[in-house]
Amino acid sequence: MNRRSRGSSSSSSGSVGGASDSYRRRSDVPRNRSNDNNKGGDSADVSFIVGTCSSMCPERERVTRERLRDLSVFERLHGNPTKSSSDLAVKKFCRTLSAADVQASDVRPLSVLEETLRYLLSLLDSREHPFEVVHDFIFDRTRSIRQDLSIQNLASEGVIHLYEEIVKFHVISRQRLQGCSGASISSMHHLNMEQLAKTLTTLYNIYDANRKPDYINENEAEFRSLYVLLHLNTSSGVMGEPLSLWFRKLTSNLIKSKEMCFVRKLLRSYRNGNYRSFLRTTASEATYLQYCISEPHIREMRSFAVECINNVCYKLQPYPLLRLSHNLMMKEMDVESLCHECGLEIRTDSDGSIVLPTKQTNFCSPKEGFKNYDLIGIEVERLL
Repeated sequence: MNRRSRGSSSSSSGSVGGASDSYRRRSDVPRNRSNDNNKGGDSADVSFIVGTCSSMCPERERVTRERLRDLSVFERLHGNPTKSSSDLAVKKFCRTLSAADVQASDVRPLSVLEETLRYLLSLLDSREHPFEVVHDFIFDRTRSIRQDLSIQNLASEGVIHLYEEIVKFHVISRQRLQGCSGASISSMHHLNMEQLAKTLTTLYNIYDANRKPDYINENEAEFRSLYVLLHLNTSSGVMGEPLSLWFRKLTSNLIKSKEMCFVRKLLRSYRNGNYRSFLRTTASEATYLQYCISEPHIREMRSFAVECINNVCYKLQPYPLLRLSHNLMMKEMDVESLCHECGLEIRTDSDGSIVLPTKQTNFCSPKEGFKNYDLIGIEVERLL
């Protein structure tokens, strides 16, 4: 599919010497003020310390935010905007920190951070508030978790699990935000993608910091594969080096993993415009996270397929919608809706079959508000 621009990546995953050196290279690790030109990042201008805070939010922060009425709806005790509790309040992300601002009692150790993340993710399926409200709260508080991890220079196996769970949150949010509406959704989506890229970058560095000969972390291959799916198309907005360079930095065990073989096959299908292979490979092999990230590309490939059929097929022989639904792995009624979204007319022939007249000149690939359609044949059990 020559009309596509080729994927590029957002981060490097090269091997490094030790855990401490690797972790200090990360963009969200605290640095000295003289070397920190990114005041808006996740870094903190403090030395590495050992946290002693035993609750989800330091007491002095909770008291201050109660006084300032700076409590999220999830933190208000009995709905009172001036009252919270240790069971509800969660430490906020602080964009700028100095050594004078941070005490050990302000920073949560790993065990408390694990407990905090479990609590935050339990809110993900809340039905009391719109998803964008839930997302906004968890988005900020998970950044605070990452900040506490960086302040303490933590890069153990337990930290890997935390980062994997935060990546999952951003991936699920990416999918769910597409179904939300409102003036702020576009900005939320952009920020979510930005933090997804940053979290993956850090996760990859911690994988490398814990690297052992002939060993890959249990979930590493799947989370590495997300990088490729995010960069199938350079117009995704995530910047970085070309995928060809990124692949060279992976170990042979990662390259040979089933997860990486899957995304490499998907990448070939995407670049060749082979929509049938792309859709069938996704339906038969994708994990839940891979499917969530692949959804925009599924829509793109289906639109491309409709465009090809409209342009290439013989004008006097309309294309049966039933056959198109099989090729696109969609319900026939959904194919009809897709064709209408692309500006094409659908007709009923003399036999009563619904067909797509070809060579229509008003085809347009929908850019905004492209509806998600089910992928028929996908194994739901595998995604759960």
